[in-house]
Amino acid sequence: MMICKICDSHMRSIEDRALKKVFYICPHCDAIWLDPHYQLCLEKEHALYDNHNNSLENEGYVTMFENFLNFFWDELTCKKESLDFGSGPSPVLSYLLQRREVNVDCYDKFYQPQKCYEGKEYDFITSTEVFEHLDNPLETLSLLSQHLKPNGIIALMTLFHSNDEAHFLQWWYRRDPTHILFYTPKTMELLAKKCGLISLKTDGKRIVILKKVAH
Repeated sequence: MMICKICDSHMRSIEDRALKKVFYICPHCDAIWLDPHYQLCLEKEHALYDNHNNSLENEGYVTMFENFLNFFWDELTCKKESLDFGSGPSPVLSYLLQRREVNVDCYDKFYQPQKCYEGKEYDFITSTEVFEHLDNPLETLSLLSQHLKPNGIIALMTLFHSNDEAHFLQWWYRRDPTHILFYTPKTMELLAKKCGLISLKTDGKRIVILKKVAH
């Protein structure tokens, strides 16, 4: 029996015969976790990221990021300082933000491991295609919240599952061996609440915007 690291509930197992893996689903917060036995070591995880074709020449990738930024841009009260957490080998998003006259710090555990965010607070933080790789999302979101100014925004992007077990077992997104955790907007809402954030809005597909409410 596994306990959900987000809400401490007991989870039930899902056997994925096609991938020969086991996942666990949380009935309380909807999170789906890959059994730790099947998680990759850091070296193998890093090697797979090196194969990603995420560059400014990839028009579809750039368009996706522009749509992501447009989704929350008008919610920002200040757009001066930002952190891109998990920026990857080719920090496309930071370039697009700089083009919008934003000062951007980039952190990535493999490609830019210097903890540039220490001692700083940001107007907004972006983290795209990161949270599906996290073993402890509560710890990470709590860290990001600590470096967010009051009324600041955290914009996350990760593909949400449909909360249907049969669909999940056919879903292409689960096939990536580096993806170990899958969310719904409800998962994100509960995660945000535990970190002193509110869920401001979501597109219901892949984007959720969280806000740090000033006291």
